[in-house]
Amino acid sequence: MNTEKQKEQNFISAVVYLHNDADKAVPFLEMLNGRLAARFAQYELVAVDDRCSDGTVAAVKEWAKGLAKPLTIIHMSLFQGVESAMNAGLDCAIGDYVYEFDAPEAPWPEARIDEAYDEALRGSDIVSVCPTAQRGSSKLFYRLFNANSHSAYKLRTDAFRIVSRRAINRVHAVSVKLPYRKAAYAASGLKMATLTYEGMAPRRSEGRFSLAVDSLALYTDAGYKFSVGLTGAMLALALAELVYTLAIYFGGRPITGWTTTMFVLTAGFSGLFAVSAVVCKYLSLILEMTFKKQTSLVEGIEKIQK
Repeated sequence: MNTEKQKEQNFISAVVYLHNDADKAVPFLEMLNGRLAARFAQYELVAVDDRCSDGTVAAVKEWAKGLAKPLTIIHMSLFQGVESAMNAGLDCAIGDYVYEFDAPEAPWPEARIDEAYDEALRGSDIVSVCPTAQRGSSKLFYRLFNANSHSAYKLRTDAFRIVSRRAINRVHAVSVKLPYRKAAYAASGLKMATLTYEGMAPRRSEGRFSLAVDSLALYTDAGYKFSVGLTGAMLALALAELVYTLAIYFGGRPITGWTTTMFVLTAGFSGLFAVSAVVCKYLSLILEMTFKKQTSLVEGIEKIQK
C-alpha cells in the first residue's frame, strides 16, 4: 500500500524566523522536517532570514541540499524584526494550514506539532501552543491588553501556532498591515484554541516594547481610556484651582493681579483639557475607520440538514 496516500493530504507550510541562530537553526529545521514528512504528503519549509550576520544562512543552505522537499529562504533587505519578517514569510507560504515559528527553538514536546494540527481539524482556525509559565513583563502586558481588548479570546505568551488559510485571508481583509499577528488573529472573530506545555517560551527581545505600544494602540482602547482619564483628572485639577482662586478673591485676601492671572490660566487650561478629550475621541474614531476594514466578524457558518 502506498504510504503517501495514508498521510494527510492538506498542503502544509511551516514558516520559521531566523536571526543569528547558527547553533539552533539546522537542528530545529531537521526536527521540523522530520515531523512534517512523517505526517503530511505535501508540505513546504519557509525560512525567513532577517539579515543574519553569522553563519546561519550558510549552514541552512548546506543542510537543505539533502532534502527531498525544497526549502524556501526569504532574505530580508535589512533587519526588520519578527513581525515584519514573519509577515513576509506568510505572504510566500501557500499551504492550506501554516505553522508559524517565531524562533528556531523547541522547548515544547515535539508531539505538539501534530496535536496542534489535530486541534485545527476539529474546527479551530487558530491554534496556539503556549507555555504554562510567563515572564513578569509578559504577564503585565497581556493583563493590560486583555483588560482593554474587545476580543472574545484572551492573549497569552505562545511558542508557536498553526493558522488556517481562512484565518490568513481574514486578517488581511480586515487590515492591510499586521503589526501584531497574534492580536490580529484574536480580533478576526474566528475560532481559536490553546494547547499548553510545561516551561517557558523562546525569548525574542528585539523591538518588543515598541511592538507592545503599537499593539495596545491599534487593538485595544487602552490609549483612549488613558488619554481621557488623564484629561479628566487635569480638568478636575484646573476647576479646583478656579474654585480656590474665587475663594481667595471673595475672602478678601487677594494679591493684586493674582486673581485675574489665575482665573485666566485655570479657565484656559480647563478649555484646553476639554478640547483634548474631544480630539482624543475623534482620533480614536479615525483610527477605527482607517485601520479596520470590516464592521462585522463571522466565526463560521453551519448548515443543519435533515
